[in-house]
Amino acid sequence: MALSATMYRFTITLSDVDRGVYETLDLRVARHPSESLRYLLTRVLAYCLCYEEGIAFSKGGLSLAEQPPLAVRDATGLLRVWIDVGTPSADRLHKASKAADRVVLFTHSDLIPLRREVAAKPIHRVEDIEVWQVELTLLDALETRLERTTTLEVVHSDGDLYVTAGAVSMQGALVRGSLC
Repeated sequence: MALSATMYRFTITLSDVDRGVYETLDLRVARHPSESLRYLLTRVLAYCLCYEEGIAFSKGGLSLAEQPPLAVRDATGLLRVWIDVGTPSADRLHKASKAADRVVLFTHSDLIPLRREVAAKPIHRVEDIEVWQVELTLLDALETRLERTTTLEVVHSDGDLYVTAGAVSMQGALVRGSLC
């Protein structure tokens, strides 16, 4: 029997000072059986940090390898922003860069192995791919506070993330990187 996804509900008060975005988000996120908590939390933070009209988690979750974990589509359904998480392959990044005007990668992993792969394979507009590294200590702290229903306050200011869960405040850097 196949394992089913576990549903998580996030109520998030978002203050992205760097972009001037202030919203209250009510998210229901399916965690695939093979998905780590770090990956799930990185997906949720990526949603917050790229929040704009038309953003959505992929309908098939992680089981649809041909789709990004998050995407921004316009009113006609046209893919505008491909948002990936983790350490996608160079081939996947090439496909993403050809499919969308903007590609954003959120990772909590070391970029050196991915940079080696990228150097060995051509990627369409590789220099335009936005790369953001989420500090591991923040994700580790968030993991300990995660429940099936979680309320968070997320503040992004001057490259830092401040996250409050209950009475516990956590902080971590959001570092801009590159694949070149």
